[in-house]
Amino acid sequence: MEKTKIELENAAQTLKLLGDRTRLTIMGLIKDGECCVCEFVEVLQMSQPSISQHLRKLRDAGLVKEQRRGQWIFYTINTAHPTFPIVQQILEQIPDQKEKLRALEEAGLRIQCGS
Repeated sequence: MEKTKIELENAAQTLKLLGDRTRLTIMGLIKDGECCVCEFVEVLQMSQPSISQHLRKLRDAGLVKEQRRGQWIFYTINTAHPTFPIVQQILEQIPDQKEKLRALEEAGLRIQCGS
């Protein structure tokens, strides 16, 4: 059975979004789980509005899903997105971001927003 091809426009949009270092790092951080905005702020040392803008672009494109818990929003990769195979391949080629999350945990800052 032939594998369904990804539409060129979808592939181009996904590659453009992942061409940004911050968005690529965000995707790497949620490759194996979920993160809250506050965690991205700590890891990336960027302002919350800046992180939220990057997440909005990823969400609007359908690459990430968000789940609200109380006042906090957690993000995961949308594995059902048509371009997920491309995302998966790219994330396998970049350095693992787990170390950044471990450092956050050791500093007592992991999931500080009370999931």
